[in-house]
Amino acid sequence: MARIVYRIVQHDGGWAYQLDGAFSETYRSHDAAMQAARRAAAEQKMPGAAAEIEYEDADGKWHSEHAGGHDRPDVDIVE
Repeated sequence: MARIVYRIVQHDGGWAYQLDGAFSETYRSHDAAMQAARRAAAEQKMPGAAAEIEYEDADGKWHSEHAGGHDRPDVDIVE
């Protein structure tokens, strides 16, 4: 199972959460950024709809898969 980590960091004169190098909007307080990260983490855990997915790999080969919508990542928040 995939694992994602939101990090609470100082950013642009306030606080933000960060995931894979991308920052959220800036919040005035650490607590506000933490609450926003908790909301984002909760959304990550919600199952989605089943779908057929097609994608091209690094070698240029196309793949088709069925995504059931229930394979959700483990989510952590680090201060």
